[in-house]
Amino acid sequence: MDIHPDYLTIDETKIEAAITSKTTAILATHVFGNPCNVEAIAAIAKKHHLKVIYDGAHCFGVKYKQQSIFNYGDVSTCSFHATKLFHTAEGGAMFTKDKGLQHQLFYSHNFGHSGPITFYGLGINGKISELQAAMGLAVLPYIHEIIAERKKVVDFYNNRLNTALLTKIKIRDNTDWNYGYYPVITANEELLLKIQSALNEQGIFPRRYFNPSLNTIEYAKGMVMPVSESIASRVLCLPLYVGLSETELDTICNIIIQSIK
Repeated sequence: MDIHPDYLTIDETKIEAAITSKTTAILATHVFGNPCNVEAIAAIAKKHHLKVIYDGAHCFGVKYKQQSIFNYGDVSTCSFHATKLFHTAEGGAMFTKDKGLQHQLFYSHNFGHSGPITFYGLGINGKISELQAAMGLAVLPYIHEIIAERKKVVDFYNNRLNTALLTKIKIRDNTDWNYGYYPVITANEELLLKIQSALNEQGIFPRRYFNPSLNTIEYAKGMVMPVSESIASRVLCLPLYVGLSETELDTICNIIIQSIK
């Protein structure tokens, strides 16, 4: 189903119409670390006796209403891929308050083992390695500094890129965001391509995240999502990382502003 044009998360008003007798769960993504409308989704799930699974890949450090975003839903996930602000080079985590489900998830990621030669059930090799864990332990002590430095970059962009031709993501109220991404939505795809080309010429490579819209790929063909299709063709994530200097940020913003004129 389609997305909200401001928050970029699932449009919760369209969920109930998509529920059928075969539906067992609602799977929703906190896009760019921006929380879904978790209260509305929880109410729909309760009404229809469904589970809720959240893709929180972008959400390390995000809080909603003063608690971790991973506290919402029956299961939440998080990515520790190298591109995330907290990372173990590769890997991730799953969160649930259900002890029985937690037990099943844990043994399932460890070959199903219950001991050296006994098994709880079927499983896969889904573990991160000791080297990956060491990487995570090296990054974790600096996570507050990382988030604070990324906020400075976001604030710089917000102050410099004030134009009606660029729309910014609307962060949901009561959210402590992690400044994981800085997406801008251009007025049209032609302008996006112009900005992207100008930045590329200077060795700067923003990313067209979530392009194309997932409903247009083969297995989902036939599902019409006009908001998602429009946003996906116009959204560009600008460079955002610790150590990005004001001089570099000024260059990025000047190129974008010149491209818009």
